[in-house]
Amino acid sequence: MARMHHWLGLAALSLALTGCVSQEKYNALKLERDRFAEQLGQAQTEASAARSEAEAYKSQIAAIMQGGTGKEAMLLNLSTENAELKKQLDELNRQYADAVGKIGTGNALPEPLTNELQAFANANPDLVDFDAARGIVKFKSDLTFGTGSADLTPKAKDAIGRFSQILNGAAAGYELMVAGHTDNTRVVNPQTIQAGHKDNWYLSAHRAISVGSALQSQRVSPQRIAVTGYADQRPVASNASEGGKSQNRRVEVLILPTTVRGGSSPSIANTGGSSAPKQQATKFNKDASAAPDNRSTSTFNK
Repeated sequence: MARMHHWLGLAALSLALTGCVSQEKYNALKLERDRFAEQLGQAQTEASAARSEAEAYKSQIAAIMQGGTGKEAMLLNLSTENAELKKQLDELNRQYADAVGKIGTGNALPEPLTNELQAFANANPDLVDFDAARGIVKFKSDLTFGTGSADLTPKAKDAIGRFSQILNGAAAGYELMVAGHTDNTRVVNPQTIQAGHKDNWYLSAHRAISVGSALQSQRVSPQRIAVTGYADQRPVASNASEGGKSQNRRVEVLILPTTVRGGSSPSIANTGGSSAPKQQATKFNKDASAAPDNRSTSTFNK
C-alpha cells in the first residue's frame, strides 16, 4: 500500500511539473495502478481467510477442551466392555478345562447322542475322532485343511454337513465350543503368513472360525457356538515326533451339556447329573494374541 501511494504520488507530481504526459505513459500508469489495486484486493482476501481459519481452529480447540469429560466417559465404557469380554473368555476357558478334564467310565452325553456321534466318527475314521468320555468331536487338521491353510477341504465340508444334522437333532440346544489347536512348529511359510495366518495363534483361531462358520452355514444357530484358538498350548501328545504333532493339529468341537438361553432343553437323563445353569454362548478368537517364541523351526504343515 505504501509503495503504491508513493508511486502514484510521484506520478501526480510529475504531471504537475510537466503539465501533461503522453498517452503511452498515461496508459502505463493506469495499468500499474490497476495491478497494485488487484494485489491489494488479493491481500485483503487472504487476510480474511486467515482470520476465519484461526477462528475455526480456536473453536475446535475449545470443543476438545470441553469434550474432555465425554472422552473420559468413552474410555471408561471401553474399559468396562473389555472387562466383560475377559470375564466371558475366562468362563469359556473354564468350560473347556472342565470338559477336557472329565475322567470316568461314563459318557459325558446321553447315550443316544453318544451313539450317533460314534457312528459319525466310525464313518469318517481318517477325518474324525470322537472322545465319548468328554463329549468331544476332533477334526484332524491334516485332512480337514490344506497345508498351512484355514480353508476346509471338500471332504471336510461334507462331513461337517452330516455332523450338523446331529447337532440340530439329538444335540439340539446344547452349547458348542469350537477350539483350534496346532503343533509347536512355527509358522514360517510366506504364503501362509500372507494369507493372514501370522503365527500359530492366528492359524488355530482361523481354523476354528472356519469350522464354526461351516456349522452356521448348515443352520446350526450361531447363538450356540463359541470359537477360540489355543495355538500349541494344549497338546494331547508329544511334539517330539511327527505322529505326536499330527495328533496336536486338530479342531475340537466340545458338546457342552449346558443349554443356550431361550433354546430347547436337551434330555439329560443319562448325563449322570443335572444340567448346569443356562448361559449365553459367545464368540471369541485370539487373533490379537502373541505367539510364544520358544517353538521349533521346522516347516511341516506351516
